[in-house]
Amino acid sequence: MKTLDFPLWKVVLVLAVTGLGVVFALPNLMPRSTLDAAPAWWQPVNLGLDLQGGSYLLLEVEIGSVVEEQLEAAVEGLRAGLGRERIQAGDERIMYRDLGVRDGVVSVRIIEPAQLPAARQVIEEIDPALEVEEGAEGRFTLTMRPEAIEERRSQVVDQSIEIVRRRIDELGTREPTIQRQGDSRIIVEVPGIDDPAQLKRTLGKTAKMAFHLLDPNVGPADLAAGRVPPGTMLLPAANPEPGRPFQYAVRRKVEVSGDHLVDSQPTFQDNLPVVSFRFDTAGGRRFCTTTQQNVGRNLAIVLDDEVISAPEIKGAICGGNGVIEGGFTVQSANQLALLLRAGALPAPLTILEERTVGPGLGEDSIRAGAFASALGLLLVVVFMLGAYGMFGAFATLALAGNLSILLGVLSGLGATLTLPGIAGIVLTVGMAVDANVLIFERMKEEMRGGRSVMSAVDAGFRHAFKAIIDANITTLVAALLLFQFGSGPVRGFAVTLGVGVLTSMFTAIMLTRLMVVVWLKRRKPKILPIG
Repeated sequence: MKTLDFPLWKVVLVLAVTGLGVVFALPNLMPRSTLDAAPAWWQPVNLGLDLQGGSYLLLEVEIGSVVEEQLEAAVEGLRAGLGRERIQAGDERIMYRDLGVRDGVVSVRIIEPAQLPAARQVIEEIDPALEVEEGAEGRFTLTMRPEAIEERRSQVVDQSIEIVRRRIDELGTREPTIQRQGDSRIIVEVPGIDDPAQLKRTLGKTAKMAFHLLDPNVGPADLAAGRVPPGTMLLPAANPEPGRPFQYAVRRKVEVSGDHLVDSQPTFQDNLPVVSFRFDTAGGRRFCTTTQQNVGRNLAIVLDDEVISAPEIKGAICGGNGVIEGGFTVQSANQLALLLRAGALPAPLTILEERTVGPGLGEDSIRAGAFASALGLLLVVVFMLGAYGMFGAFATLALAGNLSILLGVLSGLGATLTLPGIAGIVLTVGMAVDANVLIFERMKEEMRGGRSVMSAVDAGFRHAFKAIIDANITTLVAALLLFQFGSGPVRGFAVTLGVGVLTSMFTAIMLTRLMVVVWLKRRKPKILPIG
């Protein structure tokens, strides 16, 4: 009767697994004040958005702005490649006109037919992602290839998800859910956030910072009329103040990109809130060169196409550090420092859908889930005790162990429990005794066949084992498929169901058997007390 053999190592294993489950489940019964001092690995299961309240956002990445930005970069590259770069190399300047972006296409017309071959070479080398077409009268058009757009779309969405994750982490929230939906949408669920408006402010800004020189050739009259030369753009002031310009003529060329920032912190200078920043080595070198070569000129600090400030360069700044002054409040300085630390979004995000779940609704969901779980557990216990007597009590104890191990596993993994997850636990409560029912019914059949108590128990565990494995593996496969192809609440249900199947198999096959074997060896009964 190998089924009833229970060596010491098996006893230790079963008790150790059950004990660990209880230990990891304990934080869920402890007050928050106690858990604040507990280690990170010994924390309760995280509650999802529907259980503790929070914010849900459906965001769309504006891919069109990225394509437009790449086309504008190509225009600047053509302006340099057809003009000043050739002059610097000692070649003749290529005469052109009508260079710009129109309806998603870069177009330029070469004036001199003799310069077409040289122009064609410059244009074809400007960007491999652009398809070049040559038309009549020396006109070239450049359009972005469809495969390049798709590749860029995927890169931008993946990068946006990472930046969104960094920004939310900076807010100090626990276990946010950030996942991709479709080609260009992102779902963000942040449980327990107290200020949903702050979340929207944090995610709504692209935070793309760059340093540009002002164009000294554009005077106040030109600014008022909106006249700027090619290679210059008009940008509004972020915080217009009396006596200061409300817009600036800024050179399109980026002197130093915000991509080189490695740190940003709010601080005070002359008792006013400012934001300090630090470049990496390459950025510090470029900032140093820019300030060395342009002493006396104004350097505009541009954030999301708005000029925060445009101080005059007094001298070379070569330490790799700087300070942004912009009439900040303490809160806005903190916000800007957070955004710069997390990094710039590669494209703007549009909020398509917004839902806020109040903590009161979450508490109602927890109470309803707890009531459903308790009621289901009570009905199962009553049925098992009524149908199987003493062995039903063993199954009830194994069920308690199963729930402890299940909750301990979820807590140890740092899983997020949602309302569908509670439904999975309720389902697990019902399924947990299925294996015991199969075993006990098989024992009753063997007893009716004239077997002894020990033989019937052995046959019950042995013959029911295959049916138990088949049934639970089928459910486990379904849980894995739900987790793989589902999203959000469906995956939460799949996690609790899958973990519940594994813990149910362990407690039914190992824990219940241990209790039955210990009872049999101590009592040595003549009949089985099964119903």
